[in-house]
This record gives sequence, structure tokens and C-alpha cells, in this order.
Amino acid sequence: MAFAVAAAPPASLRVQVVDASGMPLRDAVVELRPANASGGAIRFPWKMGMAQKNRQFVPGTLIVAKGSTVAFPNLDNVRHSIYSFSKPARFAIDLYGRDQTRTQTFNVAGSIKLGCNIHDDMRGYIRVTDTPFAAKTDHNGYATLTGMAGGSASLTVWHPMLRTPTGEKRSAITITGGAQNHKLAVALR
Repeated sequence: MAFAVAAAPPASLRVQVVDASGMPLRDAVVELRPANASGGAIRFPWKMGMAQKNRQFVPGTLIVAKGSTVAFPNLDNVRHSIYSFSKPARFAIDLYGRDQTRTQTFNVAGSIKLGCNIHDDMRGYIRVTDTPFAAKTDHNGYATLTGMAGGSASLTVWHPMLRTPTGEKRSAITITGGAQNHKLAVALR
């Protein structure tokens, strides 16, 4: 007599990030690192690009996999430059004009703060991650991660306004399989 053993379905985790007063935090990056993670290529469904439009970086926060090359198209009628003094990626891209694109490769996981030498109020952020389970919170503070196996994991939330030296808050979590919800309160500057 043969018995069929069904594999556990992949788990999903819906995380809501709120501030100390319970207000949802938009554009926080949520990353999950399962303890039993296997290596392999990481691919996200969004474009690896951050435009300069209306004198802003769009999107304001971009998640990319470690080793990704990001395109920086200039969609403005003015010239822009891009620089970062962040430890994971120190670089400078000289001035370039409308409908031109420059690229930069990010080989170290971490958070990169971007600026423009010409427009001091322009700020953008790139979160370079080494896990395929990463998402950005929406206007209600929710991010959903899917496809991971059950078991113990590390949950990291990053936002430039988190009141920590690295802008990160880490916690241990157990993924039980199926759909799971988790709420996390963070302190902001």
C-alpha cells in the first residue's frame, strides 16, 4: 500500500508596520530571512529603475537584489547628478540631461541614501537585499511576502526615519505555513 505525502503549501506573511501611535508607516521595507534559506538568483517583479521626475526620485524607495544594476533615467527638463556617501555604495554620477539614463550596480546589501548635487532637497533610498522575501509597505502600512517555507526566520523592517543607528528593527518570527498576519510597531525620529 502506497501513501502519498503532500508537501506543505508555501506560506504567506502579511506584515503591518505602524508608528508608536498606531499610524501606518508607508514605504518601510520588510525583509524575511528564513533560517533554512537556500541560495539562488533573486528576482523581483518591479523594474530595477529609479527615475528623476519633477525633481524627485521616483520611486522614493526602491528594493533591489544584491548584485543588481539600477537604471536612473532623467525625465526632467533640468540636469541631475546622483551621489551616495552610504557605506554599502559610495558613488557619484556626473550631471546628465533629459531622456538620458545612467546606471549603477549595487554589490553589497544595505541601505543607500541618494542625493543630487544640484537639487539639495532631492532624496531617494535604495534597499539592497540578499533575500527574495522583501516588499515595501503600502499607504496602510502593509507588505505581503509569499512563497517561503515554514520554520524560524528573521524579520527586518527598514525605514530612513526609524530611531535606530541603522534604520532597522529586527525580530525573530516563526512561519507556521499558510496565511499569517503580523503587526509591528516602530519608533520614528
